[in-house]
Amino acid sequence: NKNADARQKIQKILSEIQFADPLGLDVFSLGEHHRPDYAVSSPEMVLSAAAALTQNIKLMSAVTVLSSAEPVKVYQDFSTLDLISNGRAEIGVGRGSFTESFPLLGYDLNDYHELFEEKLGLLLKINNQENVTWRGRLRAPMIDQTVYPRAVNNGKLPIWIAVGGTPESVHRAARLGLPLIVAII
Repeated sequence: NKNADARQKIQKILSEIQFADPLGLDVFSLGEHHRPDYAVSSPEMVLSAAAALTQNIKLMSAVTVLSSAEPVKVYQDFSTLDLISNGRAEIGVGRGSFTESFPLLGYDLNDYHELFEEKLGLLLKINNQENVTWRGRLRAPMIDQTVYPRAVNNGKLPIWIAVGGTPESVHRAARLGLPLIVAII
């Protein structure tokens, strides 16, 4: 039963985070996957459950597949996690090493690179200012819209670039002055 297996995996993850917290582990991060062999399609949901079980450990997505996500909702979900956890949420954004989220969520793989660039720009703008005016090519514009709730630290979340090995991704992180999380893929 795949549902029972996913439930067991998520319960095990929550137990691991709860165990790691008092040991002094700095960060626990989860990746986003939309496959039967992974239980976590929504890291922020599992991390929110972990927030209730922990006190100190930072709770981070190892990768939020931003290319197939909505940046406003990503910010809102992680700022909500940040409020629940008293300022312990962080986001690792990337393009994803698997592409199953694209057809599942209605995105064209031909837009793979442009979707990430555009959505990253919007997410960073939302993170840096409450009222957002923004225009892109692949998403509807935002005209003086306010995004709530805001994260604990002056409304800002730590945002990392999650890289699976492409030099362009490393250059992007450097160009934007963002920290880098490197996966061994």
